[in-house]
Amino acid sequence: MQSNHTVIVIEDDESIREMYKYKLSKHGYTVHCAKNGVEGLIKSEETMPDLILLDLMMPEMSGDEMLAKLRETDWGASIRVVILTNLSKNEAPHSLRFLNVDRYIVKAHSTPTEVTDIVNEILGKKTPGVV
Repeated sequence: MQSNHTVIVIEDDESIREMYKYKLSKHGYTVHCAKNGVEGLIKSEETMPDLILLDLMMPEMSGDEMLAKLRETDWGASIRVVILTNLSKNEAPHSLRFLNVDRYIVKAHSTPTEVTDIVNEILGKKTPGVV
């Protein structure tokens, strides 16, 4: 299954990162990964993704700091972003409200399939019946 969509999963937990890479790849996405905001910013500039799945609590550079830097660039101003975190919306950094986020998902309340469906919806892909 080929797709012309590229997704970056920026997540410090390797097992979660790899699980989303696997899930999204099965749906035909080209998936790149980064383990913190610094790597995520570099990878985003290199690949110009269609969408970023972004954790907030990470070492070196948090997700909200990375997103603020991304939004300051011409190439990163309009990249679609889904926050995927265990922080409730009330615990999220106030700055997120101004950083043009497509969705805010609490990991503990969403299955990988639900997250994949949201990515499909945002990028306008039909969800295959089996996967």
